[in-house]
Amino acid sequence: MNNPFVQIVEPLDPKQPLKKFFNLSKLEDVRYARLPFSIRILLEAAIRNCDEFLVKKGDVENILNWKVMQHKNVEVPFKPARVILQDFTGVPAVVDFAAMRDAVKKLGGDPEKINPICPADLVIDHSIQVDFNRQPDSLQKNQELEFERNKERFEFLKWGSQAFKNLRIIPPGSGIIHQVNLEYLARVVMDQDGYYYPDSVVGTDSHTTMIDGLGVLGWGVGGIEAEAVMLGQPISMVLPEVVGYKLVGDPQPLVTSTDIVLTITKHLRQVGVVGKFVEFFGPGVAQLSIADRATIANMCPEYGATAAYFPVDDISIGYLVQTGRDQEKVMCTKRYLEAVGMLRDFKNSSQDPDFTQVVELDLHTVVPCCSGPKRPQDKVAVSDMKKDFETCLGAKQGFKGFQIAPEQHNSIVKFNFEGHDFELAHGSVVIAAITSCTNTSNPSVMLGAGLLAKKAVEAGLTVKPYIKTSLSPGSGVVTYYLRESGVMRYLSQLGFDVVGYGCMTCIGNSGPLPESVVEAITQGDLVAVGVLSGNRNFEGRVHPNTRANYLASPPLVIAYAIAGTIRIDFEKEPLGINASGKKIFLKDIWPTRNEIQAVERQFVIPGMFKEVYEKIETVNKAWNALDAPSDKLYTWNPKSTYIKSPPFFDGLTLALQTPKTIEGAYALLSFGDSVTTDHISPAGNIARNSPAARYLTSRGLTPREFNSYGSRRGNDAVMARGTFANIRLVNKFIDKQGPQTIHFPSGEILDVFDAAERYKQAGHPLIVLAGKEYGAGSSRDWAAKGPFLLGVKAVLAESYERIHRSNLVGMGVIPLQYLPGEDAGTLGLTGRERYTIIIPEKLKPQMNVQIKLDTGKTFNVIMRFDTDVELTYFHNGGILNYMIRKMAS
Repeated sequence: MNNPFVQIVEPLDPKQPLKKFFNLSKLEDVRYARLPFSIRILLEAAIRNCDEFLVKKGDVENILNWKVMQHKNVEVPFKPARVILQDFTGVPAVVDFAAMRDAVKKLGGDPEKINPICPADLVIDHSIQVDFNRQPDSLQKNQELEFERNKERFEFLKWGSQAFKNLRIIPPGSGIIHQVNLEYLARVVMDQDGYYYPDSVVGTDSHTTMIDGLGVLGWGVGGIEAEAVMLGQPISMVLPEVVGYKLVGDPQPLVTSTDIVLTITKHLRQVGVVGKFVEFFGPGVAQLSIADRATIANMCPEYGATAAYFPVDDISIGYLVQTGRDQEKVMCTKRYLEAVGMLRDFKNSSQDPDFTQVVELDLHTVVPCCSGPKRPQDKVAVSDMKKDFETCLGAKQGFKGFQIAPEQHNSIVKFNFEGHDFELAHGSVVIAAITSCTNTSNPSVMLGAGLLAKKAVEAGLTVKPYIKTSLSPGSGVVTYYLRESGVMRYLSQLGFDVVGYGCMTCIGNSGPLPESVVEAITQGDLVAVGVLSGNRNFEGRVHPNTRANYLASPPLVIAYAIAGTIRIDFEKEPLGINASGKKIFLKDIWPTRNEIQAVERQFVIPGMFKEVYEKIETVNKAWNALDAPSDKLYTWNPKSTYIKSPPFFDGLTLALQTPKTIEGAYALLSFGDSVTTDHISPAGNIARNSPAARYLTSRGLTPREFNSYGSRRGNDAVMARGTFANIRLVNKFIDKQGPQTIHFPSGEILDVFDAAERYKQAGHPLIVLAGKEYGAGSSRDWAAKGPFLLGVKAVLAESYERIHRSNLVGMGVIPLQYLPGEDAGTLGLTGRERYTIIIPEKLKPQMNVQIKLDTGKTFNVIMRFDTDVELTYFHNGGILNYMIRKMAS
């Protein structure tokens, strides 16, 4: 072993000399015991992988010296233990791997060198939609439709699982990626190639951070970055600051973990943790189950941190036992963590490490709450929901406003549904979904919802039939304990049947609303509401007809479904009146914490986890029956509208091209603050009047066959046309919401793709102008690939969300940032100018570059290549080009 730290390697158990570990306690460095536990994992990975090439001894010293170096923008490499992908982001990754094999072959290399080196799991969980609900066979029908729509994609993924080594596919119908990761895939401590070391993971979904709740350090990266890790490259990251989040006190009896996470989300957004690690500590952590911690860690992207880490403690070890992990491996896990000083006792303050900053939350101060109507960080106490929504109705259009004229606030539209007359108003609930990994991983809130449903049914309450109710658990274990505890039938009676095992309503796979409901909403220009137990409620995401969307705990989702409106004060107004004329209030049916815990202790048992996960890779008969080709190079079907060889590597040569100044670029779009990857990236349904729809129609498809953008991520022609196609896009060049812009040479208002095509045909480069937090939200690689294909050479923003900036770099798009105190307003930019970006021959990380306008004005901006590795990727035209050249040479 060519490793300068080989002297600290020893067996964990003298009886098993071939099972070794790097014993960090033998560093005999006082700095180690003061490091945050999350930084200790970065340190161990650097020491174990130190080869004086990709990882150097100086990198190890920088991490050990974290207390000093955290403020100095120091770049360190990190090699995660594994990679996790879901199918929306996994399909383009496998498409890229297939195309990279073709490119390596063209350049004279061995295509089979393109293979995951780092273990990768791909969980198919994003393809299923809520087409059917409130039917006993909804699950079966939705799964049959999923296979009908996605057979081609699934065949391609099955080919990938056979063609590539080290790639495991978890079939559809198994559960949500993050819950499967938590309950099954996570090791906590790896036992691989003769070594024990901490489990760590990067994933192509921003909510990969959920696994931090179990003590596995993980976060979301762009699909492009994940592919490089799969190919054995370390992630290059700036050594992060670590905010210590101290939890004290006990939660109140009526508070759920969802209430705690929404409170923390708002708090940490106010603190400002973008690009930082958050590490939880304090005696309050010991009050939280692993499911509670995972719920908090899951929402990490919503408060903007890179990771939200809970170190491993005895409760973590107990969770491994509860979820049916091998007993001997659990004992080795504990022994290893004790040996390297990574097992935490949250009640022992002498273990508290150094932090960059400490903030505190008393859990006793948390009250029941929701978040919305358009952002997950906009917390609203349940007691204030009615008043807050009514304020939002009249407020100016924005994150908390809909700008409805006062005289229309009490508008009512009558409609008929299945032969019965109903009314809709502003605030009427039309979607109520218990969905997403955020909460379905948590038995306390799922059983709480079930017990509330039982009491509601027994009290004679119902849910109006036009409300689209659904339950999409994160794993089969959830259905198991809901059924065994006897609450499943009550959930079904209220309309919350299991409709699928996947990430459904939260990502826009909510399926259609009844036509009469859509007509009523449209007729009255109503602000209809979706209530979901997910983690995302950005505009246009959940459903095009729900302008207001609120995140809530599963029991509250059911409560608002029964009420039928968000405009209710639960303290003063009844949920409903039963057949006997009795008013039933929420407090009458809300289960106590003790009730929930008693049921959880009885019914959430290790045997359930073992039974569900032992057959996870073989249980789906439709998947088993798929016929996939066995060739090592993929045979592209030119007729396919799902899988297409991407143009990213067209014309690639072994020789590097010198970066050139961007001459006379037009601004394709001009944005304000908080433009999310939901605004940028193709997502949700394909609108019938969109460029993507016109393309699919030209290929002979009918609207019924369009499917969603997510399902077509393997086809760049569809995805380019769906970039910036969000119906809620606010482009400063246009005076109304929508996916359009001005083509300045002609003055015409066009769909964004059509304008970009005109610019491309005329040979004009493009840029995008933006405000703060550009690219907030999910870690979608198409939010970078799409603009690249439209001809966008650079983005100029006030600040970036971490993952999106990294993705832009990975595609060779230059992220530019205004100097501190400057923005489009202070510089007098209208966006109608033409921009020449001077690219010097010798580039340095975060250097200033000059922009010249055709008006004669010049100003400087920061080129946000943060590390030397990112500059290397840029010189290669992107991270994948770099890997192809490396493998082909």
